Amino acid sequence: MDQKETGDLVFEAIAQAVAGNTAEAATALMTIGQNADNNVMYGVCCAIASAGTHALGLVYGDRAPTPENGMYVLQELKPGAMKADPPKAFAVRFLTAYANGDTATCMALFSAALRSSDDEFVDSVCTLLADVAGIYRLALKR
Repeated sequence: MDQKETGDLVFEAIAQAVAGNTAEAATALMTIGQNADNNVMYGVCCAIASAGTHALGLVYGDRAPTPENGMYVLQELKPGAMKADPPKAFAVRFLTAYANGDTATCMALFSAALRSSDDEFVDSVCTLLADVAGIYRLALKR
């Protein structure tokens, strides 16, 4: 699978997830995963997080942080919640790091996800996609 096909499938996965078509989103993501190595999957996570960063900008408008005036901060409202759900922790931490331009943290988070079980890695990428889709749905309501 070449880069264009991968990009088209990432776009399809995001569009289907935003539309609530989870089976179609999963199929697109599964097709990528079956034909991708770790480097491609890192790029896929970055592409999804890039879309999420754009969606955050739509939600927050002119109040969104920029490199010149702040950063996104992750606040755990229920102590231990992220430790109890590693895929969710990966998704929110990866998106936050990406939105802040922290590529070193993105790479570290992705590397840690790769070291988890195959199921947890898949759940982590799927959760990232689902979270980004949720942010887009919120942005579309505004």
